[in-house]
Amino acid sequence: MGDAGRPRRLVVVFESPVAEAILRLTPELGFQTVLVEPDETRLLGTPRPRGDRFVHDLAAANLDGNTDVVLTDHDRAEVGEVLKQALAAETRYIGIMGNPKKEGPHVAALRSLGVPDDEIARVHRPIGLNIRAQTAAEIAVATLAGLIADRNGRPGGFDFS
Repeated sequence: MGDAGRPRRLVVVFESPVAEAILRLTPELGFQTVLVEPDETRLLGTPRPRGDRFVHDLAAANLDGNTDVVLTDHDRAEVGEVLKQALAAETRYIGIMGNPKKEGPHVAALRSLGVPDDEIARVHRPIGLNIRAQTAAEIAVATLAGLIADRNGRPGGFDFS
């Protein structure tokens, strides 16, 4: 549970196979989920788990200090703006998928928007536990396991060196 006994809210940004896997798994793990997809054409025909909400912008997701935000695509044009909004909302955890051996494109995007380096450092990359996840389902499991470890005050296995 999150603050004041409320379940932790997980905002998954961008429709993707990883997002779909995360949304399938979260009801059993105690997360309230919201999918944010700015491009509604990407949602056409995608089956949705029961109980999840879907919105088209981050403001409609009602971010607060009990919210984790995970971006499941690091190549989308909206990455900088979405992360800037998530950082401004003082969300509890912000992460973006990506290769830990390269600087993510989100860094340049945030700098170009005037976000200071100390705020950029709040964005976790990669996300999830280091289990060498390869498939969308494995990445979802690693991501959720990391968030569960954090929720339970445990270190997990985030070392990617």
